Amino acid sequence: MHDPASGVLPSQDIRAMIESGGLRLDAPLVEGQIQPASIDLRLGRVAYRIRASFLPGAKATVAERLPEFSMHEIDLTGGAVLETGCVYLVPLLESIDLPAGIGAVANAKSSTGRLDLFTRLICDRGTEFDRLEPGYSGPLYAEISPRTFSVLARTGVRLNQMRFRAGETRYSGAALSALHSQHRLVHVEGEDSADIDADGVGFSVNLRAVGDGPIGYRAKQHTGLIDLERIGGYDAGDFWEPLFPDRHGRLILDPGAFYILASREAVHVPPDCAAEMTPYSALVGEFRVHYAGFFDPGFGHSATGGSGARGVLEVRCHETPFALEHGQIVGRLVYEAMRETPNILYGIGGLGSNYQGQGLKLSKHFR
Repeated sequence: MHDPASGVLPSQDIRAMIESGGLRLDAPLVEGQIQPASIDLRLGRVAYRIRASFLPGAKATVAERLPEFSMHEIDLTGGAVLETGCVYLVPLLESIDLPAGIGAVANAKSSTGRLDLFTRLICDRGTEFDRLEPGYSGPLYAEISPRTFSVLARTGVRLNQMRFRAGETRYSGAALSALHSQHRLVHVEGEDSADIDADGVGFSVNLRAVGDGPIGYRAKQHTGLIDLERIGGYDAGDFWEPLFPDRHGRLILDPGAFYILASREAVHVPPDCAAEMTPYSALVGEFRVHYAGFFDPGFGHSATGGSGARGVLEVRCHETPFALEHGQIVGRLVYEAMRETPNILYGIGGLGSNYQGQGLKLSKHFR
C-alpha cells in the first residue's frame, strides 16, 4: 500500500512551494516553467568559464571554491556563445529552502539532451551532482558542457529541471509488475511480455526502419551555432546525418560520435506516476544512453494524445567501436508514485509538450 504522504511532488505542490517561499525565484515565473512533476530551472545573468568540473565537497560552498577554477566571466543577459569542449558554471535564477522531509533530483531537459549539451546541477556542500539532500537551503548552479554543438545561451534559458521527492517513491518489482498488468507500461507490437524487475522496466533500441525513414541520426562535426531559443529554426540536414539499417539490424557506433535513436518499446506513464530513464549497465558495452531521463505523468498516455510514444535515446560511444544490435536492452525505466495526480499532465494545455506521441525525433530546434 502506498503511503499517501510519500511520493513525487506534483505541479500543485511545486506552485505551493513557490508561494510559501520554499522555492525562491530571482525573476517572475514564466509560462510552462512548472511541469507535471518538476520545475524547469533557468540560467542566471552570468556564466563562469571554468578549467575543470568540480564538486564543492561537504565543507564548502560553490562560491568559496569557484576562484580555484574560474578562468573568466561571461555576461548572459544579451546572449553569449558557449563553445564545445569548454565547461561553464552558471548560477540559476532559482534557489531553494527544502523542508526536512523533501529531497530533490535534477536532470537535463529533453531538448538539452538531444543537443548533446551535458548539464548537471551543483549545490553548496554537495558531494554528488544532480542531488539535493532533504533540508538543503541555498543557491543552485548549472554546470554546462557542450559536447557536439556550440550554443547561444541567454539569461532565462531552461536547460535542466528538478523533481521533488518525499519518502520512498519507487515501485518495487512486484508493484511494478502489477502496474504493468493494469496500464501496459511498455509495449512492442506483437509481444506481450516485458522485462520487469526491482531495478525497473527494461527498454531496448530500435534499429529497424518503419517505411523508408531513418532509424536514427548521427551528429555532424564542425557545424554552425545553435541559438537555444530559436525553435524550429534549423535545417536538420545541416547538423545531422540520417542513418539507415543494415541487413543484420545492427549499428556500429563510432567512438566519440553522438547519436539519436529510438526505443523499440512504446512507453506509457500513467497520470499518477512519474518515470526516469537510467543506464542499464556499464558491463553491456562502452556507450552511454540518455542524458535526459525524466518522463512526466501523462507521457504516452492515450487520453493526453500520446498513445504509442517512444523513448528517444541519446547515445554516445566511448573508447572502442561498438556493435549495437536491434532489440538490445540499453536501459531501464524506474517508475515512481506521485504524491497526488498532478493538476496538469504532459501533452495537455500550454506546456509545450514537444515530444508527446513521438517516434524518432530530433530536438525542437530542428525542422
